Amino acid sequence: MTDKIPSLVEPLADNDLSSAGNRLFPVFLKLENLSLLIVGGGYVGMEKLSVVLQNAPSGKIKLVATQISDEIKELVAGRENVVLVERPYQSSDIDGADIVFAAVNEESVSRQVSSDAKARGKLVNAADKPLLCDFYLGSIVQKGNLKIAISTNGKSPTIAKRVKELLNETLPDEIDELLGNMQLIRNKMGGDFAEKVKQLNEITKKLSQDK
Repeated sequence: MTDKIPSLVEPLADNDLSSAGNRLFPVFLKLENLSLLIVGGGYVGMEKLSVVLQNAPSGKIKLVATQISDEIKELVAGRENVVLVERPYQSSDIDGADIVFAAVNEESVSRQVSSDAKARGKLVNAADKPLLCDFYLGSIVQKGNLKIAISTNGKSPTIAKRVKELLNETLPDEIDELLGNMQLIRNKMGGDFAEKVKQLNEITKKLSQDK
């Protein structure tokens, strides 16, 4: 009998997936307040690193890989917040990390990284290995301060990409200016929270009405 690997998020059984719907809990993490470990220095590692830097350019990141691509080295050149370690992964690499990414194509390495992370109570994402993940990375739409994350529960990255394209085309860039104006209005309002919400609802009601 093998010991069960502890996890912060228990994966759904296969026979539960079809009827459960999307039971993922959406959150927005302040990655710049956390320490990240990325295991993998190839295409997948580059992909994860790029996404993290786009959303948290000052985040503390350690990337470990037997071989690190020139593209990754060029991407992080001059970034003091990113540390590259070119050697095989060791379980001790997880020490000090809050979140772990297994960004490799080798399943044995992904399983080892995931097992080590879970044993230490760390959240882990393993590329293309849903059952090893505590969380997934969704497609992201960003217009200034407005950020929308899209999840298909791992069913179809292609659909997530199409929804992202649709929202990017539909939402005007000026919506960020609108957000700024709404913040100014909110700060000038008097009354309690419920009254402020009521007034803001009235102001923004036309945004959802048909022309």
